[in-house]
Amino acid sequence: MSTGNLQDYSLHDLFRMEVEGQAQVLTEGLLVLETRPGSAAELESCMRAAHSIKGAARILGLSAAVAVAHVMEDCLVAAQERRIVLGHQAIDALLSGVDLLSRIAVTPAEESEPWMRDDSPQAQSYCASLAAALTPEADSAPQSAPASAAATDPAPAVEAPGSDQPGDERVLRITARSLNRLLGLAGESLVVSRWLDPYIRSLSRLKRLQRDNALALDKLADTPGLSRDQRATALLMEARSLAAESQRLLADRIAQLDLFERRTASVAHRLYDEALSSHMRPFADGTHGFKRMVRDLARELGKQAQLEIVGAKTQVDRDVLARLEAPLGHLLRNAVDHGIESAEQRSAAGKPAVGAIRLEAHHVSGLLEITVEDDGRGIDLERIRQIVLARRLADEATAAQLSEAELMEFLFLPGFTLREVVTEISGRGVGLDAVQNMVKQLRGSVRLSSRPGGGSRFQLQLPLTTSVLRALVVEIGGEPYAFPLTQITCTAMVPRDEVRMLEGRQHFQLNGRSIGLVSASQVLGGADAQTSPEQLQVIVVGTAGSVHEYGLAVDRYRGVSELVVQSLPGQLGKIKDISAGALLDDGTPVLIVDVDDLVRSVERLVSTGRLAQLRYQDHAQMAQRKRVLVVDDSLTVRELERKLIENGGYAVEVAVDGMDGWNAVRTGHFDLVVTDIDMPRMDGIELVSLIKKDPRLRAVPVMIVSYKDREEDRRRGLEAGADFYLTKGGFHEEALLQAVVDLIGEAAP
Repeated sequence: MSTGNLQDYSLHDLFRMEVEGQAQVLTEGLLVLETRPGSAAELESCMRAAHSIKGAARILGLSAAVAVAHVMEDCLVAAQERRIVLGHQAIDALLSGVDLLSRIAVTPAEESEPWMRDDSPQAQSYCASLAAALTPEADSAPQSAPASAAATDPAPAVEAPGSDQPGDERVLRITARSLNRLLGLAGESLVVSRWLDPYIRSLSRLKRLQRDNALALDKLADTPGLSRDQRATALLMEARSLAAESQRLLADRIAQLDLFERRTASVAHRLYDEALSSHMRPFADGTHGFKRMVRDLARELGKQAQLEIVGAKTQVDRDVLARLEAPLGHLLRNAVDHGIESAEQRSAAGKPAVGAIRLEAHHVSGLLEITVEDDGRGIDLERIRQIVLARRLADEATAAQLSEAELMEFLFLPGFTLREVVTEISGRGVGLDAVQNMVKQLRGSVRLSSRPGGGSRFQLQLPLTTSVLRALVVEIGGEPYAFPLTQITCTAMVPRDEVRMLEGRQHFQLNGRSIGLVSASQVLGGADAQTSPEQLQVIVVGTAGSVHEYGLAVDRYRGVSELVVQSLPGQLGKIKDISAGALLDDGTPVLIVDVDDLVRSVERLVSTGRLAQLRYQDHAQMAQRKRVLVVDDSLTVRELERKLIENGGYAVEVAVDGMDGWNAVRTGHFDLVVTDIDMPRMDGIELVSLIKKDPRLRAVPVMIVSYKDREEDRRRGLEAGADFYLTKGGFHEEALLQAVVDLIGEAAP
């Protein structure tokens, strides 16, 4: 750290910062020494860390910290000289010393007087406990460590990480807000640098036009008889000369502009990469306390477990890393508490007594993939099924048919737990729910797999940064939309003839799964597609292998882009199905889809019966088909009427009550409205009255279809403005279709 920044800190602040760094060195080193007591490198780094803390504490007069660090240093020196071997009790005591030093360091300066006393009770108690922890080991262990242990790590003494080295880079402190602004501006400069490319292409077209103009002048010069007109010949020669000069000048300027564009793009890319790298931190920065947490928790539960961290140098966005600590802690605690068995159980199963937990981070296809897996007992699927039944989350028939993936999804529900007794460690059912919420906030995904007796595996896929998003850009209703790659299950090209009807909805087969087909334009409110493709371009979203998986049919794919995320104005509030905005390479604004919200919108359409079928046909045919709006609060009646009228060749949309119908008829174009009378929010009589009072809609015919067959009910409906009144009790397909034909004619002329 540069001295220019240190001058603003008090001595107590500097001591706290030094203890934080050295405590990390001590903790990591002691955990290694627990498995490799003779590691010379770790003993040296831990001894130096304790020595550094002792020296810093002496400057501030913190006698308690000096005493604690001194006895720790003596213990580590004794281990270096092979007078003692550090066993489990000694490691426990040394780790307790690290905790006590950290407590002293975070104590405010005005409250640190108790730590300045030579007879501090806490320091004296600790020194006694460390001596007691060393005595049994010293009595039972030989005076020198085994030769094999010493030979394992013959490395020379090393400097503790974080110590000042001659070649260390200077480190500056900068606020997160300034760093985010810097990254945002770098991203905008990257987008702006790409705007020159289409301009250069337009100039190239102008160059081709000039060349065609010169060729036309050349042909004109060869016209017979033109040479006799000297004035015309002179003007033509001047025009050809000017055209040639224009061509030369334009070509020169295009070449210079092209060079400028490439240099600008290169600088913008490098600026963006540097700004992005300054926003990144190694994965290890967010995992410092995990190894000790796993060790201490396992010992508390009477188990043995060891955490292996792979990919510690993997670069992660600092905002993502800050949000990862708590969810990863939940997963690791679950692995120790739920997954890892006791040493006796593991030995009986033919496993090593020490359970293995692996935390791995690496980059895959522009995403951050984090895996947490253990070699424990795995997840009991039948136990999940029993709890689902006990909590009445599904009936017996449904629970019996739930697949492995569907059963696993219950583990992520708030309050769902496999524990019968709540403990301080688990049993409240909040851990995996917290993991799921974090993943959703970061627009990522989480997958869980398990093998009975073989352990469990959690796989998180997250964006590398919250500022830049890799997304699939598609066109829906003529407008661009971006779907985060982490929230897309897959994409598919679905032949139209493979779309099948199942329970009144369109489906297609993908890898043996039946997936519901949905028009993206209906969900997002865009215009219907006016083309007739042989293959539908589909984005599959939702939970793979479950009933919550849907295929969104879009107009076309535009490709994968890296987008600089821009928050929408707060005045707009939460926009349905949209999470943020961005600019494409050409400067076109694009909306980033909130996939979870969009899936919920699809499910609302399905549950209310408003999900329309996907129809691709010629624009002329679409224009000719007459449209009918069916308004009824009964799903059964609504679907029956829709199917009967659609069988007559009409295009039908549905609404679930009078208010929904009024909104639909105001925003769309319909040739006929078919409505019930008794409905929530707005009844059919009020709907008819509103339609007939509206100057723009009064010409639209309205048919009432109701169970009420009394004469006064019929008269009331007709007086409100209905053009036809049909009772549900006696109508059949021919009567309904004939009434529709009488009011608006055949479906298509």
